[in-house]
Amino acid sequence: MLRPDSRPGAPVRIPAALACTVVFALGLARDAHGQDSRLPDIGSSAGEVVDPATEARYGAYVLYELRRMGLVLEDPLLDGWLQGMGYRLVAASDTPNQDFTFFMMRERQINAFATLGGYIGVNSGLVLTAESEGEVASVMAHEIAHVSQQHVLRGIERAKRDQVPILLAMLGAIAASQAINTDSRTDNSRSNASAAAVAGAMALIQQRQIDYTRSNESEADRIGIQTLARAGYPPEAMGDFFERMQRAYRSNSGGYQLPEYLRTHPVTITRISEARQRAAQLAAAGPGASPSPSPGVVSPLLPDRYRLSGAGLGQQSPGDQFEWARERLRVLSASDAKAAVREYEALAGAPGARPSDPRRYGLALARVRAGDPDLAIGEFEELLARHPGHLWIELALAEALARAGREGEATERFERLLRRHTGSRAVRLAYADVLGERGTAASGRRAQEVLRPLLAESGDDPLFQRSFARACELAGDLVRAGEAHAEAAFLTGRAIDALGLLDRLLKEEDLDYYQRARIEARIAAITPYVLEMRRRGIEPGRQPAGP
Repeated sequence: MLRPDSRPGAPVRIPAALACTVVFALGLARDAHGQDSRLPDIGSSAGEVVDPATEARYGAYVLYELRRMGLVLEDPLLDGWLQGMGYRLVAASDTPNQDFTFFMMRERQINAFATLGGYIGVNSGLVLTAESEGEVASVMAHEIAHVSQQHVLRGIERAKRDQVPILLAMLGAIAASQAINTDSRTDNSRSNASAAAVAGAMALIQQRQIDYTRSNESEADRIGIQTLARAGYPPEAMGDFFERMQRAYRSNSGGYQLPEYLRTHPVTITRISEARQRAAQLAAAGPGASPSPSPGVVSPLLPDRYRLSGAGLGQQSPGDQFEWARERLRVLSASDAKAAVREYEALAGAPGARPSDPRRYGLALARVRAGDPDLAIGEFEELLARHPGHLWIELALAEALARAGREGEATERFERLLRRHTGSRAVRLAYADVLGERGTAASGRRAQEVLRPLLAESGDDPLFQRSFARACELAGDLVRAGEAHAEAAFLTGRAIDALGLLDRLLKEEDLDYYQRARIEARIAAITPYVLEMRRRGIEPGRQPAGP
């Protein structure tokens, strides 16, 4: 047993190994930033460990930090594709009233992740590696299941529950090692026994975590494949993607980097065979095999086209935009536009071989971004003749015309698109950006008109705030421009810059009552956020302030 010094009042001497044990156990209750996140013991239900409002704040902070580091890929067309796929799956899940936020990561590592609050990120590399939308959807369905089954919350609850018994086990093991007769053991041997006891207990913790992770992964696979089938995707897509990842694992040698997805979602023969077996069972049983979500339980936030209708889903068939989205993502996730052009040149097949239309679209898009719009215009026109009414091609052609200096033709195309796609965020943002590049007061006023219908729903949209700030600047509305610049700064991780911009605006003498009230309200909302980050030792992003 542990024995204190025999002298009266002498302090208890704790072995160094025991001190490390206590520090490690306490570390289980700390977050990734080293902040103490121990939670009060308020019950065993995972849903009570963190309340929904705290979950939402945590998820929003994760997205905030990813934006601050420039890791989020913001593009209206890709956002629409990803959100459409995500909410199609959500509508087919067991929890269609759960809030979710889907976003694309710029990184080309193969990975996807889910965190508290229903925030799900998908890396560009995963989409570029997949060979069908069903494969991407299978990963998203898996991550949705992690959220709906509260796996993150269960992990927090389990860590809390395991702290005491594991700590007691480690204390007991160390105490036993200290109780060895000092006459028959050297100090070094006693130290080795203590270290061995700690190592054994650490191994126990690791094994429990591995077992729990396997359980979570199996549950997410089982529920995810049901959601996948309900949403109209082929259920075998999950097994297809797992096999693709396993082949990547087997080829891992030399300097090849193991895909990040395999680090967080280990793929085994058993897991692949179970996915194949479930897919076969669902296919054999027919469309009604997978239990449907509770009738009438759908998120009121879902657009009509993503709601379940009878046995199937809405109006659109899944997978129509996958190849176009993959090629657009190839361009936007490249290190720069010229690198994207070189990548397409490397992907070209045998001389004389004609690439697919989506790949032609991607190369033309890369050329526009690389400063060669004239060469791309003809390609877009030919593609549009082959795919009449294709929004992505039409937008790319209108932007290419604007970049080539053919303003009249570009304006005519944008105005037609605006009339046909009144509620399209992608059309309005693209048109406003082109108008902003013209740099006139008239173009600024028109950009304001184009963007104003999005104003009420775009408070947390950094692309909108930047575009609206530029439009207001050109139109001479400098106060509204400053407010929008501050919002864009805050949403991209520059909270201190946002406060600085708002403070300067507040000093303007000609503010009316409503302007002053809006600015003061935003300062009041952002200041506690900055103070809390500093209290936790996290410095809010600071970059050169905007205009």
